[in-house]
Amino acid sequence: MAEATRIGAGSPVELDEEAFGAHFNMPLVHESAMAELAARRQGTHATKTRGMVRGGGAKPWRQKGTGRARAGSSRSPIWKGGGTVFGPQPRHYTVKVNRKARRAALRSALSVHADRSSVGVIDAGSWDSPSTKRASEEFGKWEAPRPALLLVTEEESGVALSFRNLTDTKVLPVDNAGISDIMRAGSIIFSDAALVSITERATKPVRAGSTAEAGE
Repeated sequence: MAEATRIGAGSPVELDEEAFGAHFNMPLVHESAMAELAARRQGTHATKTRGMVRGGGAKPWRQKGTGRARAGSSRSPIWKGGGTVFGPQPRHYTVKVNRKARRAALRSALSVHADRSSVGVIDAGSWDSPSTKRASEEFGKWEAPRPALLLVTEEESGVALSFRNLTDTKVLPVDNAGISDIMRAGSIIFSDAALVSITERATKPVRAGSTAEAGE
């Protein structure tokens, strides 16, 4: 049975075997992480074609007799100030990934940290007010790889505000944490509520035929 270190004081916390004891599937984790990162792209890049660039309605010079090459518009792509050929246009990069596959990838990512003993749990209820000094002291006693990722619920602002200013520490709501965030972290710290939430997310049964877009 995998265990997580209790940050601060207390006995280790047992981790769910299904969520934190899975076999690591590299191709599946890579596919899901790339889909997440692609879904985060805004896709607002745009260029103007020759039909979108202002001006160029009149023929620059007559067709024959000047000794120069024929030209029908000063907004041709080969002219300075002209349009762009096959330039980027607004689009979305979302890739659909099977929900069952995404949850299997999440279990794989969590299990890597469990194997490395880089999972910690913190009692967020004891943080009535933010204290970066206390966070630094308690976190410094845990000899785990950096950078660290702290996952909390939306209501646990006290512990979130305490850890967000620490070097090499990222704080995220557990519902917004993706596989790419988990894999980038050297260690993960969960609040008790966040641990329950991500365990349910990783082990929740999937109806046959259901799919979801990246960033579920």
